[in-house]
Amino acid sequence: MTTAVTDQRKFAKGGHTIILGDAIEALRSIKNESIQLIFADPPYNIGKKFANFRDKWPSDADYASWCEQWLDLCIEKLSSNGSLYVMTSTQCMPYLDLYLRDRIHVISRLVWHYDSSGVQAKGKYGSMYEPILFCTKDPKGYVFNGDDIKVEAKTGSKRKLIDYRKAVPTPYNTSKVPGNAWYFPRVRYRMPEYENHPTQKPEALLERIILASSNPGDTVLDPFSGTFTTSAVAKRCKRKSIGIDQAADYVKIGLRRLSIQEHFDGEKLEPLDKTYERKNGVAKSKLKDTDQKNLFGEE
Repeated sequence: MTTAVTDQRKFAKGGHTIILGDAIEALRSIKNESIQLIFADPPYNIGKKFANFRDKWPSDADYASWCEQWLDLCIEKLSSNGSLYVMTSTQCMPYLDLYLRDRIHVISRLVWHYDSSGVQAKGKYGSMYEPILFCTKDPKGYVFNGDDIKVEAKTGSKRKLIDYRKAVPTPYNTSKVPGNAWYFPRVRYRMPEYENHPTQKPEALLERIILASSNPGDTVLDPFSGTFTTSAVAKRCKRKSIGIDQAADYVKIGLRRLSIQEHFDGEKLEPLDKTYERKNGVAKSKLKDTDQKNLFGEE
């Protein structure tokens, strides 16, 4: 389970703030109704090893109780037309879904599906997706920039079908707002965006969410920032950001990605070396053994 961090450290530059500290304590320090968009990707309670803790609670009920604390705070921090996106494991999402229905409006239940890893399940159906809840305070008056996230509509762009149901037959549109099943490849080692973290989310996934549910100049909050992809994409999309994480190793990634500072406690912040050495004709990663275990999700 998570390790409590009582002391907070804040780093800020150019509209972007990074907080090293416990998510619940840090959320309490943020002004109510000041955030347009929150993307929450907490530990999943499945036993993964992160920088300074293993994400396993004594029971699902204990995990749900912890989630309820930060979910309540997230709702308080949202502006009246703000949006909350929440991820967790497939087995724990029902607890969060039921809890949120009585406190905020669940607009869509999204599925992020992806390619498989090298190891396949043999005695059951392998997990190939993660659920996302899209919630808003106001069921009608929320920000949604559909035109900014349109994707190809194959019926119109490839099949070039005609809609004869209309008074004047018209070709089908060539683009559309995405449905609720999203395909984005998982972040793999040696990909340009890869950082040393076991559950890094793709920039493309965050870009769709940020473009759809916020406007330039708005503030985007991620209470479990990890590799600080949310903040990095927010910056690229001309939004402001607040990112929180309790692990110094991950905060160092954020400080570097956001160009907030070049050193942390005397350590120069360098990009991850993703090159390979070759020994006896076999490629070998320069990552430490423990880092490779994180990469491939080993316990």
